[in-house]
Amino acid sequence: MWFGKLSCFVQLIFILSLFQVPAFAIKKSYIVYLGSHAHGPQVSEADLHRVTDSHSEFLGSFLGSTQKAKEAIIYSYKRHINGFAATLEEEEAAEIAKHPKVVSVFLNQGRQLHTTHSWDFMLLEKDGVIHPTSLWKRARFGEDTIIGNLDTGVWAESESFSDEGIGPIPAKWKGICQNDTTGFPCNRKLIGARYFNKGYASYAGAPLRSSFNSARDHEGHGSHTLSTAAGNFVAGANVFGLGNGTAKGGSPKARVAAYKVCWPPINGSECFDADIMAAFDAAIHDGVDVLSVSLGGDPSNYLDDGLSIGAFHAVKNGIAVVCSAGNSGPAAGTVSNVAPWMITVGASTLDREFQAIVQLQNGLRLKGTSLSKPLPEDRFYPLITGAQAKAANASPHDAMLCIGGTLDPQKVKGKILACLRGDTARVDKGEQAALAGAVGMILCNDKGSGNEIIADPHVLPASQINYTDGIAVFSYINSTVDPQGFITPPTAQLNTKPAPFMASFSSQGPNTITPEILKPDITAPGVNIIAAYTQATSPTNESFDKRRIAFNTESGTSMSCPHVSGVVGLLKTLYPDWSPSAIRSAIMTTARTRDNTVNPMKNASFIEATPFSFGAGHIQPNRAMDPGLIYDLTVNDYLDFLCAIGYNKTMMQLFSESPNYKCPKSASLLDFNYPSIAVPELSGSVTVTRRVKNVGSPGTYAVRIHKPLGVSVTVEPNILKFKNIGEEKSFKVTLKAKGLGVTKDYVFGGLIWSDGKHYVRSPIVVSSAAAAAV
Repeated sequence: MWFGKLSCFVQLIFILSLFQVPAFAIKKSYIVYLGSHAHGPQVSEADLHRVTDSHSEFLGSFLGSTQKAKEAIIYSYKRHINGFAATLEEEEAAEIAKHPKVVSVFLNQGRQLHTTHSWDFMLLEKDGVIHPTSLWKRARFGEDTIIGNLDTGVWAESESFSDEGIGPIPAKWKGICQNDTTGFPCNRKLIGARYFNKGYASYAGAPLRSSFNSARDHEGHGSHTLSTAAGNFVAGANVFGLGNGTAKGGSPKARVAAYKVCWPPINGSECFDADIMAAFDAAIHDGVDVLSVSLGGDPSNYLDDGLSIGAFHAVKNGIAVVCSAGNSGPAAGTVSNVAPWMITVGASTLDREFQAIVQLQNGLRLKGTSLSKPLPEDRFYPLITGAQAKAANASPHDAMLCIGGTLDPQKVKGKILACLRGDTARVDKGEQAALAGAVGMILCNDKGSGNEIIADPHVLPASQINYTDGIAVFSYINSTVDPQGFITPPTAQLNTKPAPFMASFSSQGPNTITPEILKPDITAPGVNIIAAYTQATSPTNESFDKRRIAFNTESGTSMSCPHVSGVVGLLKTLYPDWSPSAIRSAIMTTARTRDNTVNPMKNASFIEATPFSFGAGHIQPNRAMDPGLIYDLTVNDYLDFLCAIGYNKTMMQLFSESPNYKCPKSASLLDFNYPSIAVPELSGSVTVTRRVKNVGSPGTYAVRIHKPLGVSVTVEPNILKFKNIGEEKSFKVTLKAKGLGVTKDYVFGGLIWSDGKHYVRSPIVVSSAAAAAV
């Protein structure tokens, strides 16, 4: 499965029909200004309702029906300003502007550049201004680095992949734009596209329709991830008028290539190892520099995992492979893509929210998020819970979750429905509410989701609120004879605090395959990310939803993964001779572990997070371009690692393709030169060895230690002097259980080498033998 939003399509025949969806014209949001209202001093609800109806009728005269107009209208300005905002094609807007009752029609313009706000949040820019010392400037925006993406393909016509102003294709490129029955256009930006479906077809057990022979993205996931990694600067990007600004990827001047390996799900699986490995093989041949892979499954032995094998061969050829950690959090031991040659990425929040406030008639105002349209009228509406609205044959549990077929339309019609998050997709709950006749929906987090609230493009007015506020809503509804509520139209709010905090869905360590390797490695923005989207499906991926948009917001480790891929692309441009492990080390050792309140990062329940959630911390691109020291690894180091975990000589010779490679007589997992230190079974004391390489100016580094609870840590030597760039030095870290020893749980600390300018930080994770066995 891919690690963004989960598809709701479950039957292959139904899914195949989606591939017949024609191309749609790209729409944008416009304001149609009609002047002022002629309301008297007392404005009734009926007056406001008539205004809304008049706007729908007016727009319907251009679109062909009032129903289409209602679907297109985002806001209806009813009290003082007379007009409305709507999603329109350019030709429709031009026709409306000619009408004698129209004062003006203009694009819904923003005043600040903050659509892909993640890059501002990570300080590659500030309020749209790019500082000369930014990694973007230093690395020429990733110019001519080639980033490949294993995903659902790409919507090639998106402005994010336009080649306007881009020079010739790099001479080293050997890829192709594979034969496509739908006229798939590659260019000097999107320089390659391939599809791989034989493994999928084999699993399906039936021949695939010709429409499957294409790298075109019919789901949206691949376009979103690829544009996040390396999309162009695109002005005026927004989602239904919100987040308006300039979209851009991490390496906006890089070239991109799409490798379609994921297809409509069969029994819950979309991407198959046979196709994934074929894609890796092709990408290595084609000449990519970075591979972004936002997909995965349950972790398995490294050489029984097609993704792990493909990634190893890529890394062996100098290609950095960045993978998503998975969306199975917050449970422990759920992290995926744990091979040590991969860069594994967790997901955390930004300091931007699309706020839609839930107002209760008792005076409570509860912060929520959404990208939905406003309620039809500016008034309170009756509230009802899913359990109260249950159909006769449904259980209260399923109805509270607003699962399809569990709601009674007679109870729901005209009310705002309160649903509990869980079991089904968030947008599907909105669809079920709309089908039952609800005028709006309040989506209340379950306990596991905590404070993580996600802005979705719901098909009806909606707001998602946190767990505590959800309890307040349910309590109010259940204890009030005539509960009433209102949802404000969504607005974009910046500089929200605390940020970042970990997304509840982000999969967590420990690494269940090799606990001596801490995973994930790093975290990056993965909640409410705006990026390019397909025109082949709706923003919710629901058949009920007929809308089409050029940019969409999505959440998942699928979205955080390409943020890191984009930064890796910049570092490859700046340091073309750095190995994938050197780049990973630079990113990990310069990460931050504090939020914008200067407190330790938290999880979605606002409890202090640990390296099992964020790895080394939150990525800081500008710091990563000058790490000072790096922990490097060679292909032979990875082979030694495999020997240490028990792979035999014969297998290793086949895997290494070198008849001269021999497993070392003694190989210790604890001495593997990873930028983090994990000791899962500390009993007494243990000594681990690490090796650092100077990639900065000559200098003297001193060590500083943050000791895990119950563990003494000593480092020898505690001073490292470097005279030359490229010079390497080793040091030993001895960890010893104090007193009664380590508790049965994991404990966390850190080690920092600093010369006063650079701070080279490694997390330390330790548990007792008892904890490791739990």
